[in-house]
This record gives sequence, C-alpha cells and structure tokens, in this order.
Amino acid sequence: MDALQRLKDADAVRRLTERDPLLFSSDVDMRQPIMQRLGWTDLATAATGRLPLVTNLAKALLAEGATDVVLLGMGGSSLAALTLNRVIGPAPGMPRLHVLDSTSPIAVAALLESLDRTRTFFLLASKSGTTVEPLSLYAIFRAWMETELERPTAGKHFIAITDPGTPLEKLRQREVMRVALSAPATVGGRFSALSMFGLAPAALSGMDLEALVSSAQDMEEACRLPADENPAGQLAAFIVDAYEEGRDKLTLACSSAYESFALWIEQLVAESTGKNETGVVPVIDYAPALPLTYGSDRAVVVIRGHDDHELASWATQVSAVHPLLEMVLDNPLGIGGLFVQWEYAVALAGHLLGINPFDEPNVAEAKETTMRVLQGAATVPPASADIGGTWVTYAGGLDGSAAPTTLDEAVRPFVSSMGDRDYGAVLAYVPDEERFVRPLRTAVTRLAAATGRPIALEIGPRYLHSTGQLHKGGPDTGVFLVLTARDKVDLAIPERDYTLGQLFRAQAEGDLTTLAAHGRRVMRLDIAETTPDSIAAVADVLGGATR
Repeated sequence: MDALQRLKDADAVRRLTERDPLLFSSDVDMRQPIMQRLGWTDLATAATGRLPLVTNLAKALLAEGATDVVLLGMGGSSLAALTLNRVIGPAPGMPRLHVLDSTSPIAVAALLESLDRTRTFFLLASKSGTTVEPLSLYAIFRAWMETELERPTAGKHFIAITDPGTPLEKLRQREVMRVALSAPATVGGRFSALSMFGLAPAALSGMDLEALVSSAQDMEEACRLPADENPAGQLAAFIVDAYEEGRDKLTLACSSAYESFALWIEQLVAESTGKNETGVVPVIDYAPALPLTYGSDRAVVVIRGHDDHELASWATQVSAVHPLLEMVLDNPLGIGGLFVQWEYAVALAGHLLGINPFDEPNVAEAKETTMRVLQGAATVPPASADIGGTWVTYAGGLDGSAAPTTLDEAVRPFVSSMGDRDYGAVLAYVPDEERFVRPLRTAVTRLAAATGRPIALEIGPRYLHSTGQLHKGGPDTGVFLVLTARDKVDLAIPERDYTLGQLFRAQAEGDLTTLAAHGRRVMRLDIAETTPDSIAAVADVLGGATR
C-alpha cells in the first residue's frame, strides 16, 4: 500500500490538526510528551495577533538609532531566522540582522570588531532557557556592552526569546533586559519558525511579515485538506515511498537564493526522523550538475525560483532517473508557506515511519560529553599520527591502523570505508564565512562526484542541534570527518571556568567521543590554525580523494 493511501486510511491529516497523540504513539507514557509538542499546527493563524508586538518593538529600536540586530541562538532557535535573513534580508533603512550560531572565537571576535555598542541590539534566543551556546555568547556581549554603557542602559539592548517560566526569563529579570518575548511551550524548536523565534528577528530587520504570514496561512489551510489534495500529505508520501524503496538520501537542490532554506529543512528532517536506527538522510547539493553521479538511494526535491530555467532543465533530466518533487516560488516571501508545508509533511512522515518526530533522544549525549570534556572527565580518542602539524585520529568503527604519512593517506579510510548505501559528512568547526566554507563545499562536491556517494558539509557546532541526532540515532550508514584547529584566538566567558575557545573545541571533541561510543566510523583532522590557506589545503586533499 502506498504512503498516501496509508495516510488516508489512518485519517492522519484530521488527527494531526486535532493534535491526536495516538497518531504517533500508543504508549500511554509517551502521549503526554507528544501532546506537549503539537502546538505548532496553527502558528500561522495565531501569528496575526503577535505581529503588533514585534512591529512596535521594531519601530522603537529604529527610533533609538539601531543599525544592527544580533541573534544569539542555536538550532531551532536560530535556523529559521538565518533562513529568513539570507533569503529575504533586511528592508532598506532597517537594521542589519546577524545570526550568530557559533562558538568560534574567530567568528565572535570579528563580529565584535564590526559593531557599534550604542546602535546594536541583541536577541537572546533559547527555548529551554539553558542552552550553553547562546548563554555563553550573551555573557561575552553583555560584558562588552558594559565596558562603555551603564548596566541599566546596556540591559535595554538585550531582548530574550524563550518559553514562559524558563531560567532565561528569570535571568532577563535579574539582568534588567528590555523584554522577554514568549514562545508557546508546546512548540519544539525545529517547528518554531512562525513563533517569536522567527517573527521577532524578521520584524526587527523590516521584513514584510504580513506577506510572509499570509503565505503561511494559505498553506496552513491547504494542509488541512484530505491527504490526496494536501501539499504536505503529498510531500510526506513522496519522502516515505522513496525511503521504503531504499531511497533514503533526500537530496535538496535549490536555486542559489533559497540555499539557506535547505539548512532549515535539513534540521527538520534529520532531527525528526533520525532515531531508533532509522531515518531519512537529508543531503544538500550546492552544485547540481550533469552528468549525474547519484546512486539508487537518492530521491530529489528541487526548490527554485520561477525564473531559474537552468535548475528547471536539470530537474527535468533528473526526474527521468530518480523520484523528484519540484517546488517553485514566485517570490522569496513564499517561504512562509514552505515552512508550514514541510512541518506538516515531516510530522506525517513520522507517523508513516512509526517514530515520534518531536523528540531528539541523542542530542543531549554530545552536550553532556562536551561538559565532561571541559571538566577533564571524558576520554577523548587520542591522535595516532602527526602529519606536518596536523594531528590525525581514527575512532569508533573506522579502521585507520596503517600509519599515514601524508594527508592524502590520512583521509583514505574516511573515503574507502563508504559502502554503496553509505554517506559521508565533513563536520567542520570553522567560522561560517565564505573564505572558509566555499573551498570545503567545492571539495565535498568533487568528492561526491568521484565516489558516487552523498557527502554533506556540516558546520560545527550548528550541526549538533541538527543532523547530530541522525548521526548518532539514525542508521549506521554515515562516515564522519571532524575538522578542528588549535587556534590561539580566544575570548573569556565571564563567570565561567572555561573560555569560548575551550567550549568550541570541547564541542567537537564531545561529538567525536560520542560518535566513537556509538561505534560510528569517524576520524579527525586537527590542523594548527584556521586560515584560508590551511582550510584550502585540507579541501584540496578531500576534493581529490577517491574510493
């Protein structure tokens, strides 16, 4: 029976809109946690009532001379804002939006250098109110503000976004921050795009929220239609039918204007489905080209502008070989509707796959191991070779017993261990800047073409709150290369017994240790420092590797 018929037989659409937890679990103990995560199904409808608050806040900050707004967040608290910022961007004359979802001291130091204290405002975003990355960044930026501004004045430059009653809401009161914007407690982070986590940063940079929300509301209405007329039902069926045919690598090919939307989809799909040794593996193809080198484990979704004729032609040719679904947008504000369609679709896919799409049971592991690394209580897999200052480590199920003497030899086990159903992932702890990311993107594109295997590029620590769940909780089909550097640049975190650089490194080592504990095939390249030349050298080696 195909997936669409199963959705109809289960009356899944109606049950989802009515927030029936039995759609996802018959376990009495699980029903209440699932119910606490189903509040997103009418966020678009509810958004209309929230717009005056954030638009008035935007007018107030603009009147106070705001030129920059910095969002301090991670995962579901930042990816929707990152997507909106890169796809739509600020309106003319409105503040620039910077989404900082990194603990890289290089990235943070560079941002500090570019800002004017008196004209910069901060959004501190954390659903739980306890997320270590944004809280650490807040401590740094708050101390930076108070070097020139009095404490009450500095406090007015910070706005919290969190659930009601969280430790962050209490911190907001103690630290005299400007205001706390509440998000529904019944909405998980990756389903929160149309809550304050997405609406507030969009409003503060002057985006057309009415048009964005109108697009979302139209889609929300469409997602209540019977499954065979429902765009979310059709997307869910496409994903699951492909998965059950062995096409579990959901490849996302986007027009350049919509590339960052794929990052949001990646988190939603990977964290929602990647558990219990199952999972759909999202793979972003940043350079779709012909001749096609995809294997038989691929299904393809194309998201393009209506005028991207080159990608449209590519999609036509790919559809003759692989299952393909195309989404065409008339303008960037249409991503409001795509947020809704994908949220509904992934929830319905969870039902079809027999999993709870609203938890993330393995995400906490790497967090806990990170803290143990900082405390000196974790055993991090040691380096087994030093190649010109690059330390090489093999761990988990990856056999690197032959001592490498060159970087080409060092990465060979990473490439050669990938079987015909596997995927590779480069987990790069670098600033999310073009000078570092572009050569790595080129490298993984070349490596994917040479091997015929999907190769993902993930930026740390962002991916820990995204594909990190899939890496550890999904099927053992991933092979991982962790890229780190022993940089001297560092920043103190006030009232912490570790620095930002130590946290950044510990997050990489915590994930390396956790992946190894799960028996995943993982290696690490630890270079001497992060420079464009050092990253390019690693990228050249990766891009030239073969199976």
